[in-house]
Formats: sequence, C-alpha cells, structure tokens
Amino acid sequence: MRLLLASSSPRRRELLTLLHRPFDCEVPEVEELRGANENAGDYVTRLAEEKAQTVSQRQQTPCLVIGSDTLISFKGQVLEKPESYEHFSQMMKQLSGQTHQVLTSVSVCHWNSHRVVARETALVTTQVEFAALSQEEIDAYWATGEPHDKAAGYGIQGYGGKFVKRIEGSYFAVVGLPLYETEQLLRMFEMTGEVDER
Repeated sequence: MRLLLASSSPRRRELLTLLHRPFDCEVPEVEELRGANENAGDYVTRLAEEKAQTVSQRQQTPCLVIGSDTLISFKGQVLEKPESYEHFSQMMKQLSGQTHQVLTSVSVCHWNSHRVVARETALVTTQVEFAALSQEEIDAYWATGEPHDKAAGYGIQGYGGKFVKRIEGSYFAVVGLPLYETEQLLRMFEMTGEVDER
C-alpha cells in the first residue's frame, strides 16, 4: 500500500527516509490556529491528525498517510515560530537556562479511497534544557537565518544544538518526527492486516 507523508518539512522527509520505507510527500493545507481552551497536547495532536486527513482526502486509491506536528511549551505558554527578531530574542531569553517541553504528535491514517477507515496517533513529550545564553549568542544565532521557520526559533539539529545542555525523551521528536513511535504505528497496521477496503 502506498505511504504518504503529509508535510512540507525537509526535516521530516529526511527522518522518514531512515525507516527505509518508500514514500511520497504531499503538502497539507491546514490552518494552524489554536483554540481558546485548547491545551498544547490537544492542539498538536489535532494538527497532526488534520494534516493526515487533508492529504488522505485527495487520494483516489488506498494509502497510509502520516501527519506530524511539533510545538514548544514553556511554563504553559506555546512558543510559535518567530514573527520578528524582537519576538525571537524574547523567546530565547525565556528559554535561556531553563527547561522547556517539546511536544510532537504523529498520526497515521488508513484511507480506502473514499474515507478514513482507521487512525492511530501518538504524542511524545521531550524535556529540553537550555544553557544560559548571552545577547551576543542570541544575535549571532539569528544572523544564521536558521531560527526563522522553527518553533520557538531554534533547531536542535542545526546551529541551535549548541544551546542544548540535556534532553530527556526523543531527539527525533524534537527534530520533528519521532521515529520509534512512527515505526510502531505503521507496524500496528501491518500486524492487524490491512483494514477492509469497502
């Protein structure tokens, strides 16, 4: 059965290749807007499921679709992608010398050509401790261009990795796709056999 990754992220695409499963990518069209009473875990899970759902609905043949989303939470506040240098600098100062949470949800849905017949989702939370950052380090990091498209303005797999003192949880989830959980979800579909195609 065809496997699709519902993502425009080159990082997620690179990670999924590590599972040695052939797949194609399609960009999902999902509005990333958090509900007023939606907590971080529910929000990131909903986005992952919506990404998989929207790509599924475009398909004319049966397939499995993977959707994933990542966000960063600090003291109950969701830290989004930086809107400006000022926003980025503020977030870096918040994270400096502190521990924050990276929440990544991965959802796999089975599409039978006209509806979703099964869905499995996992939520992974990783604790990330930052070193104390100077303003000079913050400014130099912004100048690399790396922070612009990343939640909370940093990437652990790039220049931002030098700020990370310790993690407790899944490194791959912090990058954007928890490999262990993704593999386990795919195996669940394999172990149970393909859901009927009616």
